[in-house]
Amino acid sequence: MTSRCNGADELVRRLYSEHGGAILAHTTILTRDRGAAENVTQETLVRAWQHRDALVNGKGSVRGWLLTTATNIVIDLSRRRKVRPTEVSITPDQTTSAVDHAKSVVDGVVVRDALVRLRPEHREVLVEVYLKGSSMAEAADVLDLPIGTVKSRSTSARRAMRELLAG
Repeated sequence: MTSRCNGADELVRRLYSEHGGAILAHTTILTRDRGAAENVTQETLVRAWQHRDALVNGKGSVRGWLLTTATNIVIDLSRRRKVRPTEVSITPDQTTSAVDHAKSVVDGVVVRDALVRLRPEHREVLVEVYLKGSSMAEAADVLDLPIGTVKSRSTSARRAMRELLAG
């Protein structure tokens, strides 16, 4: 058994020294990625070791067998990537999304509490302009107020909100 393993190991060494460069160049062209090409080259040599009887029987070209095997490995990898969902890397910004969500909920509660403590005329202007997204003119129409009044109440309401949120 030991002599068979040593012979197989020697075969893989010889295959690598004679054909490794050609396999690597071929798979680099196919994958356009040196790291992936190195992995495919390694896998090709593993398969050569597993099928060493096919390589030493003298039938066909050894280099042809190796390059065909490497091409098939690249095709298999490509097919697996297409079937698999796309892998997404997590950036540091994404890892804090749970914290950011919790903060936004707390901020929402704090803002609502401050809104309740505002004078009603200030609250209705802020709700119309900032929460409903109305323009000053639209808010004036909805609230049946002159636009100048809406603008001044909006300024006063924002000032009051800042004081409430700061305290």
